[in-house]
Amino acid sequence: MLPSENRLRRRQDFATAVKRGRRAGRPLLVVHLNRDGQPAGRTGPNSDFSPHAAEGLPSARAGFVVSKAVGPAVVRNLVKRRLRHLVRDRLSGLPPGSLIVVRALPQAGAATYHDLEQDLDAALRRLLRVEPTGGAPTGAGR
Repeated sequence: MLPSENRLRRRQDFATAVKRGRRAGRPLLVVHLNRDGQPAGRTGPNSDFSPHAAEGLPSARAGFVVSKAVGPAVVRNLVKRRLRHLVRDRLSGLPPGSLIVVRALPQAGAATYHDLEQDLDAALRRLLRVEPTGGAPTGAGR
């Protein structure tokens, strides 16, 4: 289970992460990461977009999308539990205030925990990589 302060619940927060964030696709999942975490229309240092904003910088928050294409309810819930556990251990490595949405693809229903872990780690590495300004990413570090 994710702590309350680390959960995405509102539709607007999911939309912000998906529309304004960066995306990394893998065979089993797609990860959307919005580093600034500000919902559309609410910008600035004093914006009160989270009930936890009064505690200083808000912690990173995560949400999950597991559609019926993944499988029946039992399989969807299993995938969601696995992803929640994997993301919980990685939230501390995300910038404060980040919004992350993990969308499971249909192949995730047949994947092992280890397979989901590898895809999630690869997607997060790609999203957190700092790219040089003014150009395409270099091949360094591969």
